[in-house]
Amino acid sequence: VQLQASGGGLVQTGGSLRLSCAASGSTFSRSVMGWFRQAPGKEREFVGVGSFYGGEVWYADSVKGRFTISINVPKNTEYLQMNSLKPEDTAVYYCAFSPSKQLTRNLSEYTHWGQGTLVTVSS
Repeated sequence: VQLQASGGGLVQTGGSLRLSCAASGSTFSRSVMGWFRQAPGKEREFVGVGSFYGGEVWYADSVKGRFTISINVPKNTEYLQMNSLKPEDTAVYYCAFSPSKQLTRNLSEYTHWGQGTLVTVSS
């Protein structure tokens, strides 16, 4: 499984970005893909997760109502639309693949990780 994340950049407070994560090398019909982020000096934290077979999504409370996950199943690609960005959203964002059939916030259940893409929100 290979994951390729893209879409990070510099944006002002209140702006928007869309991250993409394209997966290859395996079938994703019954798996989940999550997003995590890691700010400097902090631990990696859960952002959201989507299912490739049921369409269900979960979000961290800190991004609920601002971030939206969508999935293009034929393209094996998951998107993270980030709106109303805040300086505290600044971090390296990672997409990750879990073979679990259930949505999970648990970092240890993700077996493959993308390379990370930097999101910087200026105040």
